[in-house]
Amino acid sequence: MVVRTLADAAPDEVRFAELGRRMPGVSQKMLSVTLRSLARDGLVSRRVEPTVPPRVFYRLTGLGLSLEAALAGLRTWAEEHMAEIDRANDATDRELAEG
Repeated sequence: MVVRTLADAAPDEVRFAELGRRMPGVSQKMLSVTLRSLARDGLVSRRVEPTVPPRVFYRLTGLGLSLEAALAGLRTWAEEHMAEIDRANDATDRELAEG
């Protein structure tokens, strides 16, 4: 979700608070942990402005943009096959309920 949100903003930077607003339901803690992990992996760049409080900006790196391209294909596949997946889940649930 973070990669997709940053890809939508590319090539612009996005402030931490704005990322949080664009991803309702995601806690600040989880967003922070995820961004640090993505930055450590080289997928996201982080820039801090030394203000009080500090303003922190994020953007996808070239590596992160290449990951987004791969994830887009996976999202498309999932959307195209969601009905089949739902039917398989329903069938399995019925079998388990029957015994």
